[in-house]
Order: sequence, then structure tokens, then C-alpha cells
Amino acid sequence: MSSKTIIAIFVVAIVWGTTFLGIKIGVETVPPWFVAGLRQFLASLVLLPILIYTKNLKWIGWRNFRIQITLSSLMLVGANGLTTVAEENLTSSLTSLISALSPIFIFVASMAIGMEKFTYRTMAGLLMGFFGVLFIFWDGINDLMNPSYRLGLLILIIAIMSWGLGTIYTKKINVENNNLFLNLFYQFAFAGIIQLVFAFSFSETIDVSAWSVKSVSAIIYLAVFGSVLAFFSYHYLLRTLLPTQVSILSYVNTIISIFLSWLILGETISTKFIIATTCIISGVFIINYKPGMLKFRLMQKYLKR
Repeated sequence: MSSKTIIAIFVVAIVWGTTFLGIKIGVETVPPWFVAGLRQFLASLVLLPILIYTKNLKWIGWRNFRIQITLSSLMLVGANGLTTVAEENLTSSLTSLISALSPIFIFVASMAIGMEKFTYRTMAGLLMGFFGVLFIFWDGINDLMNPSYRLGLLILIIAIMSWGLGTIYTKKINVENNNLFLNLFYQFAFAGIIQLVFAFSFSETIDVSAWSVKSVSAIIYLAVFGSVLAFFSYHYLLRTLLPTQVSILSYVNTIISIFLSWLILGETISTKFIIATTCIISGVFIINYKPGMLKFRLMQKYLKR
């Protein structure tokens, strides 16, 4: 395994595990749509000088533009933006745990359109994920009486569905990623502009003087590391490893996020929450398991395709 692949694995596993924490710190004093919009817009500004210096800043064609805008709408505006909005009312640890259910949503939707087949192993994984959800709400059943909490959950579910649709869309189309930085630039720029429009439209008050240095620093971290570095590493791994192998890293993300939420934010992690985490991660793993996915080595035959 090359050093580049090892670094990319580290970035996807560790950095994406810190994004839920970064979002929670960001929305402490900054309205959520501003957090999401500034994150993606700053990410595009980071890529801009790189593209100019390498003379790769160019028009990508209408077909690829429509594809990138669709991906951006689903995965950045929809999934990422709505997750940021949800974290205004939900804890970082709970948001990361429920987001870990996204592979189950993706699998169920894939079965509905004939991309996946139902098996007994699938049933076992779905049941484990379902029991995990039961433990989550068993532990916080009283929180469901809070309208803001219920709204946060609803928004998060829509975000997960949006991520799932974006993932399925990616599988269904044939995208040429000859210049990944260029495609990401278009995605980040579009998402940033749309989310900032939402921010100015939907934020009740806009008082920049109330934005803390800690929240602004979190937005910058999310832009540079959570967007540019992590998304580039993710797409690089999809080219280097099998997709099922890359999916394993999402389990590490959840564990890291929950640990950091407890360590830094002081969020309560109960025994039931730990059981829920174990059930959900195990259920997702069972559904997505394929022979050979635990063998992290370069697949030369796969790379030639």
C-alpha cells in the first residue's frame, strides 16, 4: 500500500470523524446556514488558486456541469447543509450516530430500484440497526417531547435521505473525474452560494459581532480539512481501493465523533447509547460486508477498469 493511500485513509477516517464536532462548535454562535455556506464557499476559494496555478481552471461542459450541480445539491446543500441545521438542536454524538444509518437507507433504496438483492444477512443487519434506533430513543424518550428536538431529527432524516440519493445517483451515472479538484470546485462554489442565500433569507438575526473566534475557527477547519482535504481523499480512495473497503472507514468516523463529543463537549454517553452504537455499526457492517473488503491492499485489476 502506497504512502498516499495510507495518508488518505487517515484523513477520511480521522478528519471526517471530527466534522460533527466542528459543526457543533460552529453553530454555537453562527447561524447554521452561514456555517454550511461559508464552509463550502471557503473550500472553493482554497481550490481556486490551485486551479489557476496549475492552469486547470476551465469550463467543464454542460453535461458534467449538470452532474456536479446535482451532486452538490444532494450531498452538499441537502445532506451536509441540513445536517448542520439539525445540529443546532441535536448533540454532536447523536447526529453522528443517526448519520451512521445512511448505508442502511442507501441499501433499502437500492433494493427498491433493483440494484441490490434482499438476503437473510440483510434482514439480520436491518434488525440490528432497528434495535440500535430503539436504544437511542429509549435512552432519550423524554427529549421527543421537545419540538426543537423533533424538528432536528426530521431535518437529519431528510439529510440522510439526500446523502443516500446522491450516493445512488453517483452509482447510476458515468462520471469522468479527470480533474477531481475542478469538479469539487464547481460543487463547493455552487453549494456555498446557495447556502449563503439560504442564510441571508432564513436567519432571524445576523449579528456578525456575536460570532465567536472559536466558531469561526471551526468553520475554517471544516472548509480546509472537512471539505477540501477529506473529499479529495475520499474520491482518491474510491479510485485506489474497492468501494466496500472505503465504506469501512465510516464506522471509524462514528466512533471518533462520539468519543470527541464526550471528551471535548462533555456530552453524556450512556450505556444504552453505547449499546445503540454497537448495534447500528454492526448492522451496517453486516449489510455491506463482502468477501475481501477487510483486505486493504491495492487492487491492480480494479484500477485498470
